[in-house]
Amino acid sequence: MTHIPYDSSDPAGLPPEHPNPGGDDGRGADVVHLDTARAGRHPSPASTLPAADEATTAMPATADAPPLDGRIVRVDQPGAERRDWLSELEDKARSRRPIVPLWLRSRTDALATLRWIARHSAYVAGFQLTRAPLYAGRLAVRSPRGFARVAGGFVKWVFDLEGEPVRLATVRKADPEAYLKVSRQRDARVRLRVPITLVVLVTLLIASIIVANAPAVAQWVALAVALGVLGVIGKPADRPLIERAVVASQVEKLTSDIVIRALTVLGIAGITQAMSKSPKDAIRFVAPITRDGPGWRADIDLPYGVTVTDVMDKRDRMASALRRPLGCIWPEGDSTIHEGRLILWVGDKDLSKTVVKSPLTKASGHDVFKGIPFGTDPRGRAITVPVIEHNILIGSQPGQGKTASVRVLASGAALDPTVELWIQELKGTGDLDPLEPVCHRYVSGIEDEAIGYAADSLTLLRKEVMRRAGALKALPADLCPDRKVTRQIADKRTLGLHPLVCIIDECQNLFAHPEFGDKAGDDAEFIIKLGRALGVILILATQRPDKDSLPTGISANVSIRFCLRVAGQLENDMILGTSAYKNGIRATVFQPKVDAGIGYLVGATPMPKVVRTAYLDTPATQRIADRARALRETAGMLSGHAAGERPEQITPAYDLLADIAAVVPTSEAKVWNETVVDRLAELRPEVYGPWAELEGGAKTGQLTTALKPYGIKTGQVWGTPESGGKGANRIGIARADIITAITERDKRKGTEAAS
Repeated sequence: MTHIPYDSSDPAGLPPEHPNPGGDDGRGADVVHLDTARAGRHPSPASTLPAADEATTAMPATADAPPLDGRIVRVDQPGAERRDWLSELEDKARSRRPIVPLWLRSRTDALATLRWIARHSAYVAGFQLTRAPLYAGRLAVRSPRGFARVAGGFVKWVFDLEGEPVRLATVRKADPEAYLKVSRQRDARVRLRVPITLVVLVTLLIASIIVANAPAVAQWVALAVALGVLGVIGKPADRPLIERAVVASQVEKLTSDIVIRALTVLGIAGITQAMSKSPKDAIRFVAPITRDGPGWRADIDLPYGVTVTDVMDKRDRMASALRRPLGCIWPEGDSTIHEGRLILWVGDKDLSKTVVKSPLTKASGHDVFKGIPFGTDPRGRAITVPVIEHNILIGSQPGQGKTASVRVLASGAALDPTVELWIQELKGTGDLDPLEPVCHRYVSGIEDEAIGYAADSLTLLRKEVMRRAGALKALPADLCPDRKVTRQIADKRTLGLHPLVCIIDECQNLFAHPEFGDKAGDDAEFIIKLGRALGVILILATQRPDKDSLPTGISANVSIRFCLRVAGQLENDMILGTSAYKNGIRATVFQPKVDAGIGYLVGATPMPKVVRTAYLDTPATQRIADRARALRETAGMLSGHAAGERPEQITPAYDLLADIAAVVPTSEAKVWNETVVDRLAELRPEVYGPWAELEGGAKTGQLTTALKPYGIKTGQVWGTPESGGKGANRIGIARADIITAITERDKRKGTEAAS
């Protein structure tokens, strides 16, 4: 029973003369005077209060009076808590275990499990069959020992030699009565067993005569059976006959004691305090520890106040406590239950040493509306990334498998002939070159021409989004009830609403470009926000996630994110979203190089998952691209770059700095802006002609604005007009600044290409 002090100064409080305000049902609060209660427990003459004190106690409390000491009120209800039976059933239903095993819920998982069983059984059978001659030789060698054991055991049984020690014991004790008793028992046994022995020997003799007159095959079979039986009987206890086809793993079985030990040594204050107070109830297992795929799964309720994030922060220490490699330990939470529900999965094999084969390598085609097979989670379950109605952002440090992840998505899109594929590979290493023959637009390079081509792609894509919005709006409601692209609509090529996948690898080279970056960022943000329902998918990959190379409008609006190893919290949250690091989704836990290809996938599944991507090397990607091109040729879907058409170019290919260096000779240290613009217009009329048509300060300002992204400042320059006239101070540039900007840009390109 719990009590609280009664405050008589509270106007809403109950007076002392109402000891049971809740009535007679016992559910209310009792108001008890402390001295009276003590007197009831320990009656004594001294416990009787004087009349004055009683009067004082009985007086009603005023608002100014201090609270009476000893007034206590019970707030807990007596007895067990009453709950509605339906609510209890609902609570139990939330955590009920599945009737059908997890591996049987999916046709893919079931077939994969059955295939594994078949392969394992075939391997074991083949292993044992190849060693059959060895086993036969062992049986033959051991058969004499087996014959000796059979003969000796038979003689002991016939003459009851097993009872000899008992009979000798009676002799040593000089107990004639006991000796006579056991002797009579032995004689009775021998009289019964001798006739049986004669029958057995006669039977064996007859069988030997029959076998001796039988065909040679029967004789060899009988001899083999006899040697086999005698060989098995003669087997040494420490040397088994049949060798193991698969050596048993030394992985320790996961038990509750092991899990509690691992959690205790993590040094988490909440767990330590709970274990010190109540070791049995501090950590609760809500389900039995079971096998789940190639590992063990434990569902645990952590102590009050301890979250799953606290445990995930100490994953390396948990791996040490469980004596397993770091790549085998994968704790995760289940926030649908509560923040303290820990799902601990301990694998048999290090995830970093697992090679995932993509089903795309053998697929004759693919439907992107069903998602693209991307890899597996630590438990070996296939992970599919939905593409339609999504945009994807991939980020990591260099060398962690970012481009390989892009290659998997690009290969899946290529195998769907209805997909129009645009690839901009801005690293210049040709990692995606095998897919060039199926691309509507394709570029690979790090120079300004390639960056400008990628910027043009986003401009064209923005126009395409606007066109598709009108086309989708014009469709009848029965064909497009949800106002989004479906497979039925995509198959109608005349509508122009087929899936369009645009991939930009190393997108930081585009968004951080001083000339094309700002507009490209605006276009990409527009496409991400509006193109989702129109069949336009943007896949971006970067190795430098910061506010300059990845605009916040882009990182905040993508729906699917995949982050491999990154260095810190800022990069982690730029890719995975704000507060991801705080919520325990930390790609910083992955080991450099060792965990290449492993990352956190957010948005593709109901809960964030660690995923090992499938690996497609260049030859495998080339074979997929060959099949994809054949599919498109058969369906008549080749277009753009793949069909040999000249790409539409919006931004003329030019290098402003190089052009200025070309029109300003070394003999001119400084020159007016207007003079430079006129010379540029003569060099490239299609590019700089509109600049030269401007008048006055607009012409000068045009060049100043164009040079600002390169960090080049203009200033007052003394000069004379080329047509002749008086000298004057006007806005101009220094040629040395142009050459310095070119040198720094080339150094930066070289550094990025090397990384």
